[in-house]
Amino acid sequence: MKLRHVTIDCADPYELATFWSRWTGWPISGIDQPGDDEVLVEAPDPVPGLLFVRVPEPRSAKNRVHFDWKPDGRSRDEEVERAVSLGAAIHEDHRGPEDRGWVTLRDPEGNEFCIERQ
Repeated sequence: MKLRHVTIDCADPYELATFWSRWTGWPISGIDQPGDDEVLVEAPDPVPGLLFVRVPEPRSAKNRVHFDWKPDGRSRDEEVERAVSLGAAIHEDHRGPEDRGWVTLRDPEGNEFCIERQ
């Protein structure tokens, strides 16, 4: 078995995929357009893609699953600043002394994700 996609329910698939595409540097599928009900952010193999699917109901509780990201080439703090500049919001800051800890953020639709130190 190979994990193909991680699917995320959302209100506006193209808008949310655009945030994640800009932040990860992974492209949105060439067949997807604004207004589509499903939009794929294509990850490099063997990483599964991020599939955003329109649902009618709003997010109502804490995510049961979230991403933990480890920076590659930038520091944790630089990635946090970059994510915020693209539309994320800091939810909980768990940074500690000596560059330890992580930061929990929310994407533009409120889905949590963490950025850890390198």
